[in-house]
Amino acid sequence: MQRTKPPFRADQVGSLLRSAVLKDARVKRASGDISAEQFKAVEDREIEALIGKQEAIGLQSITDGENRRKSWQTDFVAALPGIETYSGRRKVAFQGGVQPQQVLVRVARKLGDFDTHPMIEHFRFLKAHTRQTPKMTIPSPSAVHFRDGRDAVPAAIYPDMDEFYRDLGQTYRRCVRAFADAGCRYLQMDEVNLTYLCDPKLIQQVKDRGEDPNALLHAYAGMINAAMSDIPDDMTITMHLCRGNFRSTFIASGGYEPVAEVMFNTIKVHGYFMEFDSERAGGFEPLRFVPKGKQVVLGLVTSKTGTLESKDAIKRRIDQAAKFVPLDQLCLSPQCGFASSEEGNILAEEEQWAKLRMIVEIADEVWK
Repeated sequence: MQRTKPPFRADQVGSLLRSAVLKDARVKRASGDISAEQFKAVEDREIEALIGKQEAIGLQSITDGENRRKSWQTDFVAALPGIETYSGRRKVAFQGGVQPQQVLVRVARKLGDFDTHPMIEHFRFLKAHTRQTPKMTIPSPSAVHFRDGRDAVPAAIYPDMDEFYRDLGQTYRRCVRAFADAGCRYLQMDEVNLTYLCDPKLIQQVKDRGEDPNALLHAYAGMINAAMSDIPDDMTITMHLCRGNFRSTFIASGGYEPVAEVMFNTIKVHGYFMEFDSERAGGFEPLRFVPKGKQVVLGLVTSKTGTLESKDAIKRRIDQAAKFVPLDQLCLSPQCGFASSEEGNILAEEEQWAKLRMIVEIADEVWK
């Protein structure tokens, strides 16, 4: 029952903690103490080390840990043609007083065209340095819109929001194809905003700004389908869902029920990385909508703390999930990455690797 194609029985979401060496080099680069070439050399060395550690513990999907990024989403979105960044106040906040940098994105001109993206070179480096399956992670198209709504899409540029959704979907289609042409066969779209549409408070926030949450769900589904409409037959696209992950905090709460049917049966991705590490994510009942042929990667191991879970407890949770979708359609991973931003979650690197190692061990025991 092992899998030879992604997602794998033991898998990972993508981001990994930045080393002290890399953090120090980023500070030196910001102050001008080292050149861009010197900084890239540090990034390359640290990412090569990460690749080696992932392979050593038995992971089949290998990432660069998003170690070239400050943020899991802003760095990618800001490099798309027609998107600009600006300073402003986040309208969707994390629980507690600590918030990420207030860097927002908005549309600066009509979308739809695409030439290249700097992260394609990031992927090429990863592919050239791993013997396993290189995995690329990018934010879903909804990252351009959800947090700021109309403020991110000026009416002077897009009086018709349907035109915006269509054009952004085409930008993503061309971008995803460019990753495929570079050799990427395992790409993940991080779609946190569908889980935000499961939180009553955020649903009300969407309504208060004059938008229909159900219409947004279908608009986002359409953009994801457009994004993967020109992929090779041997390419796997997965979707990652979580409720926020910055410095071990979160944004949203609520089970998957409000979006499950559309998510599993309208969106055409091949697999789903789903947060299930706390009560905030609800129960496994929404998995009853999963059709045959699709995989669900259960995010049962938390990346928010260093405490190592009980293997038996994780296995019991897998058994519970298997009541709603066959065991053969299930895999195991952390609920999110370990460092959605350069700051990282509040745990040690050794604890991160212990969790990933345990996931590999549990997968071997459950599915072999």
